[in-house]
Amino acid sequence: MFSSDTEKYPFHEKAAYHPQQDMRFSDPLADYLARMEEEGIDRAVLVHPEPYGDDHRLALDCVAARPDLFKTTALFYPKDDDAPAKLRALVADHGDSLVAFRFHAHEGKREYLDSFRDANVRELWRTAGELGLIIELHIGPDYSAQAAELAREFPEFTVLVDHMAEAKYGSGPEFSDTIRMSELDNVYMKLSGLNHYATDEPLFESVIPFSRWVADSFGPDRMVWGSGTPGIVDAHMAHWSTEDRAKVKGGNLRRLLGF
Repeated sequence: MFSSDTEKYPFHEKAAYHPQQDMRFSDPLADYLARMEEEGIDRAVLVHPEPYGDDHRLALDCVAARPDLFKTTALFYPKDDDAPAKLRALVADHGDSLVAFRFHAHEGKREYLDSFRDANVRELWRTAGELGLIIELHIGPDYSAQAAELAREFPEFTVLVDHMAEAKYGSGPEFSDTIRMSELDNVYMKLSGLNHYATDEPLFESVIPFSRWVADSFGPDRMVWGSGTPGIVDAHMAHWSTEDRAKVKGGNLRRLLGF
């Protein structure tokens, strides 16, 4: 969600990027509701976007307007010593609206954290998990081995890897660390961000060999669809049963999030 009202919803001073003008809407909630109806989407998690930093007002306002349809995610800066306390306060005030805490770390984006082995990152991971939030990882393959160490240390916390771990930001051997994360029962993979890999929208069929490899590694019970059209699931997981594709389209998230 991006708003064109930058006075009410200003971009954060630490914003990793600013969205293009054509991505900003005067009423982003209405536009997304229309898209949900068009695509047949029943419920959605609005991923709190990086340009707003640790100011969650836009996403929370959208959830407050339609709590029957939406949940959202949280973002704080691991290098901020107060981040765990800020996360606890946010959950205390808006716990019913929040389902995940998101970490960002890949070759093209290192300003959030240096290593998942850092004490401050581990503390924020532990805090999010103890608060009942999914650990959402917007990582590249170069961070997969480190993240897997924490996922293994805290097996009771659910971990969700975004965008198939941004494979373009790592080497083949590094991506093998991502695939090995599938050996951990608490780690899920998101079929999303295919526009980061290809331009043949809406189904991005040119990357089916890659996405199918990743999906087959994690299996239908630990894959979730997360962006674009849900038709992507049918195209990329055509070798799976209708029942298994339904898990990816929403069944797994419904189970994890209590929708």
